[in-house]
Amino acid sequence: MDNKKNDKYYVEKILENVNFIIKYTKNISYEEYINDELLIDASMFRLIQIAENIKGLSEDYKKTHASIPWGLILGFRNGIVHDYGKTDYSIVYEIISDDIHKLKNELENDEYYEPLLLDEEG
Repeated sequence: MDNKKNDKYYVEKILENVNFIIKYTKNISYEEYINDELLIDASMFRLIQIAENIKGLSEDYKKTHASIPWGLILGFRNGIVHDYGKTDYSIVYEIISDDIHKLKNELENDEYYEPLLLDEEG
């Protein structure tokens, strides 16, 4: 298997995390969200993973997709990681209930996007 990590690889990793968040937060109210410690931890971890994979994208890819707020996503990641206990869950909830869908649409509607098919080893 070719282990080359390119934009296609990172887009697929981002979408895996986006789809996880969407799957487990679908139809969840804000009250349900803030009272579910495991869901908060899981969604925050996935948001961090999205940002980590964004770091792997080429500058050309990011420039070509300038409508995606790359800097805001990375900045939010830094806030989660460095000020974890002070995270505003209303902002997280807004991201997972609205913004994450926009990111998914931007990435999946891109002419570059094709699902990455991993072999059984990968």
